Amino acid sequence: MLEEELDRAVTELAPRAFELLSRLVAEPSTVGQEQGAERILAEAMMSAGFAVTELPIPAGIRDDPAAGVPSRSYDGRFDLIGHRGDSTAARTLLLNGHIDVVPADEPDRWSSPPFVPTVRDGWLVGRGAGDMKGGFAAGLLALWALDRVIPGWMTGGLTFVAAIEEEYTGNGTLAAARAGHLAEAALLLEPTDLDILLSGIGIIWVGIEVDGYAAHAEAAEAAVNPILAAAPVIRGLQALEREMNEGHADGSDTDPAFATIAHPYNVNIGTFHAGDWDSSVPSIARIGVRVGHPGGWTSEQALARVKSAIDTETAGDAWLSTHPPRLALTGFRAERYSQAADVELVRALAAAHHDVHGTEPSRVSLGSTTDARFYVNQFGLPTAAYGPRTRNIHGTDEAVELASIVDCARAVARFLRDWYGEAS
Repeated sequence: MLEEELDRAVTELAPRAFELLSRLVAEPSTVGQEQGAERILAEAMMSAGFAVTELPIPAGIRDDPAAGVPSRSYDGRFDLIGHRGDSTAARTLLLNGHIDVVPADEPDRWSSPPFVPTVRDGWLVGRGAGDMKGGFAAGLLALWALDRVIPGWMTGGLTFVAAIEEEYTGNGTLAAARAGHLAEAALLLEPTDLDILLSGIGIIWVGIEVDGYAAHAEAAEAAVNPILAAAPVIRGLQALEREMNEGHADGSDTDPAFATIAHPYNVNIGTFHAGDWDSSVPSIARIGVRVGHPGGWTSEQALARVKSAIDTETAGDAWLSTHPPRLALTGFRAERYSQAADVELVRALAAAHHDVHGTEPSRVSLGSTTDARFYVNQFGLPTAAYGPRTRNIHGTDEAVELASIVDCARAVARFLRDWYGEAS
């Protein structure tokens, strides 16, 4: 009967969660523009009984060995930290999510404006709807339902971290953890299609500069166009991707958590900028690259492998052999992480999912990363991610399935109730 009451409360409160989600999506919280969405989320967190504070990100976070490489100031930017209950109790938990979203380039290619939340066929479309504002809606929906049905259910402490820069450096979650906002275990409300996500690969971002020799287009044959000169650089990046995935396939990459991923390591050329006039040969090309890499490599070693792959392709090039590309780490310096599946957190989460769906959830690893890496690697906390179904995250017409927000909330409500123990 209690589960039926919880499910009924989740269903009745779902429109409130969907309204929250719509308001969050309507705030374009790209990197550096997080405050509008944070104000909305702070209200919702307080409605779930949290005392909410703003945690500034210290400028010195960039010097932390686990940090990413930021490209902008942290002045006026902050994490939201929510606390409820007794944080000194024997039983505590941390919920984590990120408020930042990736940009929505080429908005004309979307079926509706990316920051105008639009519901179609049971899915809410909008940038950040899936990654990961739908997770906030599901988590808060679970808490609202528990508070309605089981007053006094929480017998310990609960911390809620809404971090900035998960999509870019991870420094928001790292700063919160370094400031002591931790718990017995951590649950990330990331989009997982209702699977339990346990592991992620190593990732670096690399900025590459390729020099050219600028001129008027009339004299282009005597100039050096860096767009064309960059071709061997791109070939080197492609060769590195093949090499890493061949190593994974032949068994030399031995982490069993990633054995089921056929192609875990992608070298993605995400940006390419050069020139400012059609009738001018550019003087420089700037390339932004995301490199997924094996866990045995540090960020510096991964950068060295990128450089070596590029050097191999450019060694015989008349221009690049004397004007070598310049490489630097930018953004992510993410270590691989892997959470064992037999810890209490994962067992309890799986049991809650099974109670809702009647099936065991998949335990998965991905060729990407989450802020879970800090909790697992730097702080030794049992950590997992669990969230709703999504499609096209980071892409055109990103969306979250509304029914899966309800399903996620039903499971999270059971998990939270059992984590703390039932109370009357």
